[in-house]
Amino acid sequence: MELFHDPKIDWLGKKWYFLGFSLIFSVAGLLSILFWHHLPLDVDFRGGTVVRVKFAAHPDADRIRAAIDKAGLRDARIQQPYGPAANNEVLITLSLSETSQSALDQGRVTIISALTQNYSGDAAPNQGKLDLDNVGAVALTSWLEQNDPEHLGNTPEAETRYQNQASAVLNYRDAQHSGIIDSMNDLRGVVDPAILNALEQNAWLSGFHFQGGEIVGAQVGKVLQHQAELATLYSLGGMLVYLWFRFELIYGVAAVVACFHDTIITVGAFSLANREISLTVIAAILTLIGYSMNDTIVVFDRIRENLRLSRREPLADLVNRSINQTLSRTVLTSGLTFLTVLSLFLFGGEVLRGFSFALVIGILIGTYSSIAVAAPMLVAYQDWRARRGRTASLPAAKKARV
Repeated sequence: MELFHDPKIDWLGKKWYFLGFSLIFSVAGLLSILFWHHLPLDVDFRGGTVVRVKFAAHPDADRIRAAIDKAGLRDARIQQPYGPAANNEVLITLSLSETSQSALDQGRVTIISALTQNYSGDAAPNQGKLDLDNVGAVALTSWLEQNDPEHLGNTPEAETRYQNQASAVLNYRDAQHSGIIDSMNDLRGVVDPAILNALEQNAWLSGFHFQGGEIVGAQVGKVLQHQAELATLYSLGGMLVYLWFRFELIYGVAAVVACFHDTIITVGAFSLANREISLTVIAAILTLIGYSMNDTIVVFDRIRENLRLSRREPLADLVNRSINQTLSRTVLTSGLTFLTVLSLFLFGGEVLRGFSFALVIGILIGTYSSIAVAAPMLVAYQDWRARRGRTASLPAAKKARV
């Protein structure tokens, strides 16, 4: 399929515009990394505890931050909204140095305590009461056994009975209402009247629910960060060696410079947008490096083929013609891939947001760099050799054997 019939665009004639564009975005990203947002690393790399909290109503980020600060958690990060806005979920990150499961439990208890005391409006008159939005199965069963609202006594039947009633409450809360009970009246028909009466008198609804969390130790985060850097460098080095072997060193250098250019702009975009870089983002960056390299190789291969057919043609004209000949293929492949990752970015949810954002930026910049960065470097290399009194030695493709 051919979208453009014999285009004659002078790409090399616009190289200074391309250079200006690349410098603006590269410098802006580097300035943001060095002086503004720096590198906003996810908990995967810096270590800490992440908890996900769901609210009954639309959460107020300023009130949450004030409640967390009042509890003494000065370095907490709040991401709101997390997922679709209708879910009323917030992601809270704590910087904790401990790496045991107890650290996660402590982080959960600390956040629930801070929100209970400083966020929920009815916290003061409900001190000491059971928080039905955050209680677990063991604690609720134990509470029912101690209060014994059905007067069953200390019998095995009572233990089984209260376990079943506690399971009914938590199943209604978690499975049917995503962790939030809107009103005690909602439990009518779910538990026996005597148990409901005890809950109405001695329990309350805080209006938020701890959905889950995870912990990454600081040492583990440093190891993951080091491995991510090595993976990126190894991928660039491996591609340089391949292109050196497959074409010539200048082709490999040009392609690696283009990929490095793509990586700088993509990472800079994360810093400018203050989006955290996680392991999935590193996977996306490695993906776009391979994608950009593949697109560059297609252009280089056409340049090498045309060198065999038109040795006397000026290299700038030959490069322009080669880019124009592959333009339909570039637009089709890059355009369709871009639409796919754009759909992931718009509709894939918060879990895929960082990954898809990196690919959206990377595919645009990767396609651009194959035309505006890698190819002009070949011409610049020839001009440099000519000024030194040498003949340019870009290898042409070999004739096919019949």
